[in-house]
Amino acid sequence: MSKNEDANLPTLDDLESLFVNNIELDAIRSHLSRFNPIKTMGMERMEIRHSAILGWLLSPQETHGLGDVFLKAFLAQALRGHDSEMRPSALDVSQADMMDAEVRREWKHIDLLVLSPRNGWVFIIENKFDSGQHSDQLKRYMDVVTTSLMDDESYKHLRGIFLTLWEEKPGDDRYAPIEYAAVCELLEQAALSGRIPLTPEVETFLHHYQEIILEATGMSSEQETMEKLARQLYRDHRRVLDFVVDHGKSTDFVIACEAVFGEAPDYETPEYGDIVEIEKQSFFFSHGDANNFSFLPKSWFDALGGDEFYWHGCENWWAGFPVIMWVQLTDDGKGGGQIRLYAEVGRLSDHDFRRDLIEDIKFIAKKNGLSRIGFQRGAADEGKKYSKFFKQNFFSVKDVHDHDQIANAIKEALKSFRPEIAAVASILPKFLPYGSEMSSE
Repeated sequence: MSKNEDANLPTLDDLESLFVNNIELDAIRSHLSRFNPIKTMGMERMEIRHSAILGWLLSPQETHGLGDVFLKAFLAQALRGHDSEMRPSALDVSQADMMDAEVRREWKHIDLLVLSPRNGWVFIIENKFDSGQHSDQLKRYMDVVTTSLMDDESYKHLRGIFLTLWEEKPGDDRYAPIEYAAVCELLEQAALSGRIPLTPEVETFLHHYQEIILEATGMSSEQETMEKLARQLYRDHRRVLDFVVDHGKSTDFVIACEAVFGEAPDYETPEYGDIVEIEKQSFFFSHGDANNFSFLPKSWFDALGGDEFYWHGCENWWAGFPVIMWVQLTDDGKGGGQIRLYAEVGRLSDHDFRRDLIEDIKFIAKKNGLSRIGFQRGAADEGKKYSKFFKQNFFSVKDVHDHDQIANAIKEALKSFRPEIAAVASILPKFLPYGSEMSSE
């Protein structure tokens, strides 16, 4: 072992400082070890279990005590602004009595089917938590329900709902899209607001389920706090943690990301604030873990004032900027998967700023004919915190255990979205007045 290598080894004092009576490390341990029955049973990523929980929540006769409140809130939110020619509309649903609704699970392979004879309505709910839609799947379900139920005098109107973890356009325009982020917000508004008394058991369970969705969608404030604390721990104990990581186990996704984002000649593994060159583009590296790697195009970073500006409301949100990008790997359960490239407008304390930023991104996309930029309905509404805006952002990986394939997919994604990145960069400087220069803080 060379003298340089020996000098980089952690000392006993270094190890004790990190692992003995360290309040910050204990806080992270406590966060990671908190009890959640859904996690304990390994069901937090199982699509069929999410369908079971949602089926329970949507059924007015079930034991949650919410009646049809959550059912109507969910359907109305999904239908809001979708095809005004179709019935029922969001307004129809919100004003209806749906206490007669029956919820069927896996009826003719449909995830959830909601029947309301009193109103003459049928709703198909296709649930995609991690998986993608299959060829003509949505159309087949419409055809099956139309043939089997819609000739019955009890039912006059059929609507489709397409529920996804991340933004994805349904393959059939008759389906109204809704994301799990909205489900999380509806849980807070309709179930956990205190307006409807719940039994302690139901309230505890709903909090557990809300926690699962918050973490899956990246909306958990507690998770963000822990990530910020983890970054501080790394800065304070870098030598020890680098040693642990270098000699520990890494996932193929992490290896691939480090290969992509660590290509600059002066370092091996990216750190917060590093500028990296990928596919003739420069990126400001923010954060990386086993699930995602986040970054900011340098053009966005510079347009937003770089490190010289402070953005209110973004304190604990990844890089601390109004917008962010990240990559994530999903597994199809058959050995393959997808690299997904996301861009998002995050939390901002100034609603006018957030609304105008979203509207300007939409405007520049339309002006330049960039169909792969688009927001979900209500993205600019007051109270919204996270709004993703990249579409058709999935890049195939045949083998999720091949880090070279993963790395190539990441590069392909970043290269493919170069026009969208440039367009967003062009409108960002006008928003500098909303930020505060660091020297004035």
